[in-house]
Amino acid sequence: MVYAAIEGGGTKFLCAVYTPERKQIAQLRIETRTPQETLDACVQFFLPYQEQLEAIGIACFGPLELRQQSPRYGHILATPKAGWSDVDLRFPFRQAGFKQTIRVETDVNGAVLAEANWGAGKDCRNLVYFTVGTGIGGAALVDGSLLQGFAHPEMGHMRVRRLPEDLDFQGSCPFHGDCLEGLASGPAIASRWGMPAEMLPPEHPAWDLEAAYLAQMLQNTIAILAPERIILGGGISKQPFLIRSLRQKLAADLGKYWPEFDPMLQVLPSELKDEAGLLGALALAMGLA
Repeated sequence: MVYAAIEGGGTKFLCAVYTPERKQIAQLRIETRTPQETLDACVQFFLPYQEQLEAIGIACFGPLELRQQSPRYGHILATPKAGWSDVDLRFPFRQAGFKQTIRVETDVNGAVLAEANWGAGKDCRNLVYFTVGTGIGGAALVDGSLLQGFAHPEMGHMRVRRLPEDLDFQGSCPFHGDCLEGLASGPAIASRWGMPAEMLPPEHPAWDLEAAYLAQMLQNTIAILAPERIILGGGISKQPFLIRSLRQKLAADLGKYWPEFDPMLQVLPSELKDEAGLLGALALAMGLA
């Protein structure tokens, strides 16, 4: 018995086969092209394991229709990724004869499950995971269950207070302009400063601005969800100096209102790092949602 895990991203899809003991026995990277090309390549990768598969988990960029009672469950909704709106992520597998359960969640929902089971969020019933990179996304476990309402949360599109030194930047979000993602994502940094984040030295003013916006993100989250822990993933958050600055700014923003929350101990980098997405898909396949 093995499990199929798919991490669907805007630039690449990662496919992997795991044993129940979480041992990876095969993996393939597929460049994200058209939906048909990309998903057909995923199907071809798993065909040799079709008879052994127990279930399939897909953790994908969104937004997604995640209400299982909906006839469009597993569809990508209106997305800025060209050509991918209204794509049914499960259909190519059904067309190829896969009869296994196929569970679909957002990539960040998968990541929070992975961190809760095997990473920095172990033993937490109330946990939030943020990814900060090409976009900003967040997911929450509330009393051990994924937070889901009329849709899944889109924490990257929360509103934050514009900083006085940043009033001239219009924001990069095609939907909301200067929402959090429009001010603090990788494309926002590149647009504001004329070069990608990875080329900016630690002393560059971009990082002070970034930490301030992300501190607001975390303060809003603490005020609404009161999580036991917040985990940060994604390319931007890999900068150790950024997390240090973010913790300091968050502590100042919180004041003494929430003495129970210590940013130094409860805001943590991902333990699973680049594996969080695939392991999240595995958690879905294993029914750990």
